[in-house]
Amino acid sequence: MRAIRHSEEALKVALISKSSALVKQYESLDPGERLLMNEAFRRDSILFRPITLQSASDWISAHPEPTQDFEEFYRDPYRKKPTPQSNTIYIQAIGDLLRYLKRKKPSDAFCIVGITTIDLFPKESWNFVFGQASLTEGVGIFSFARYDSDFYSPNYKGRLKRPKKPSKGDYSIFDDCHTPAITGLLLLRSCKTLTHELGHIFGLRHCQWLACVMQGSNHLEESDRRPPGLCPICLRKLHCALGFSLARRYEALVRWIDEGAAVAPERAAKFRNKDPVDLPKPVEAFQEWREWILKCLAVLQK
Repeated sequence: MRAIRHSEEALKVALISKSSALVKQYESLDPGERLLMNEAFRRDSILFRPITLQSASDWISAHPEPTQDFEEFYRDPYRKKPTPQSNTIYIQAIGDLLRYLKRKKPSDAFCIVGITTIDLFPKESWNFVFGQASLTEGVGIFSFARYDSDFYSPNYKGRLKRPKKPSKGDYSIFDDCHTPAITGLLLLRSCKTLTHELGHIFGLRHCQWLACVMQGSNHLEESDRRPPGLCPICLRKLHCALGFSLARRYEALVRWIDEGAAVAPERAAKFRNKDPVDLPKPVEAFQEWREWILKCLAVLQK
């Protein structure tokens, strides 16, 4: 195992910048928000840790790419930005998405993210991907397929019995796809991938600064290793793009987790035969992250 450790100065520049205008912008943030983001360059931080590499197959080793600090993000001329007219995120099942895109996105759409249970391969020369997004077109997609606990089992029900090569424009292959069991682990994995792909659409590139949901992942073990939250450098990027309150964001995340945890098992049993969209959230896998969010809130409220 190898940890990627940047110097305190490198992390400060990545987060705050050397530009006087961007330094001034940073200093205008709420004091609690600055205190939380400053954890990025604290060596003893319990909130934000270095990226660890376990093998040569991990993303950073297998896909070398340049870093993106805040100033590079801020000055990117191709970065897609929400506007009062286009500020809605649409999430569509993949079959519906492809038909939807043929009719073009709605006028108020900032982006559309597709979800599918079919394994994704962007091209024949590639390994699989958990998801993929366009930083300029406002379109992303991710797959639940490998989050199924049975995916690597010979009994996996989603495996095609024979190869299919549909003609161009034929999306019937997406009909009646195998749907994996909706578990807390699948939901946690899916939320991390959806957050990652949406981050790309907002202009965030793969993070190489600290452990972060915006890290690339080359395999399931690496995907599970990355945290569900953003590191301070990526958090500042998203904060700049959307202008939200960090405290309110974290409070909303805690409420979302607690609302799922409040559903008693006997009540959840009543939903078993209903549409999956109406099922209670299985949030048991989110409890460690909830504790982390509470620690962030404690820093924000100092």
